[in-house]
Amino acid sequence: MRFRSAIVLVGAVLGLWGVLRAQRPFKEYQAMEYENFPLPADWNQKTEWTRARLRYPSVYARYSPPGGDLNWTIDYPRSDRHLLEGVRRLTRIDTRSVEQIVDLDGSDDIYNWPMLYAVEVGHWVLPDDQVAQLREFLLRGGFLMVDDFHGDEPYHNVFSEWQVFRASMDKVFPGRIIEDLDNSNPIFHTIYDLDQRFQVAGWQWSQTGREYEAGETGKVPHWRAIYDDKGRVMVAICHNMDLGDAWEWSDDPRYPERWASLAYRIAMNYFVYDLTH
Repeated sequence: MRFRSAIVLVGAVLGLWGVLRAQRPFKEYQAMEYENFPLPADWNQKTEWTRARLRYPSVYARYSPPGGDLNWTIDYPRSDRHLLEGVRRLTRIDTRSVEQIVDLDGSDDIYNWPMLYAVEVGHWVLPDDQVAQLREFLLRGGFLMVDDFHGDEPYHNVFSEWQVFRASMDKVFPGRIIEDLDNSNPIFHTIYDLDQRFQVAGWQWSQTGREYEAGETGKVPHWRAIYDDKGRVMVAICHNMDLGDAWEWSDDPRYPERWASLAYRIAMNYFVYDLTH
């Protein structure tokens, strides 16, 4: 009887452990730009993969009401859902058309979502505990793609967006170099051959007519990376471009198709690269 009781107890503990480690269900969050954006029909479909979006603290947190630091929500959720519909059409990745919001909160949930995206990282500020978990996530084989930050010039005469991004990223990997991606890198050739790339402008182009967003140093797009010890891209850095806006406005005839097309092809290549390397 004691042996049977022990088996039951072990089974219960393992069952509880499995529940605690289970993926968190899909949830919608307050966004800066959108309210009540339509849910796609497949929002609750059980699939093998989806792209996660990182919820992070920003330089604006001190000025925001509790729970009101929404810098991480730029383009959310319209951009995410358009992009994931593209993944369903253009690849064989088994995905749903809704995003997953994740936190570096010390739990194991983030390890359920191998592909992580962070927007406007020229304004993020990662505390030490989140820095440590992001490092662990990446060294375990996770992939981070960052997008929509611009220029090297200081804003408000303080820091540039590149400097703000580096301040947190250098804490994540103080000894690793950020390098420009060579055209021959497999990440540009997993599905599409993308030797001929160009700057992808954000929606601001429709008001300003400019394809760049930050002074002279914002005019040149940079495709950069941080590698692991085996040469795998862990962090894909899209600087001086706005792929998020391209996905967001890809269904609007006012947004140029050539930018949207490149943004989708870059995403498909990056996602398949992550799943195969």
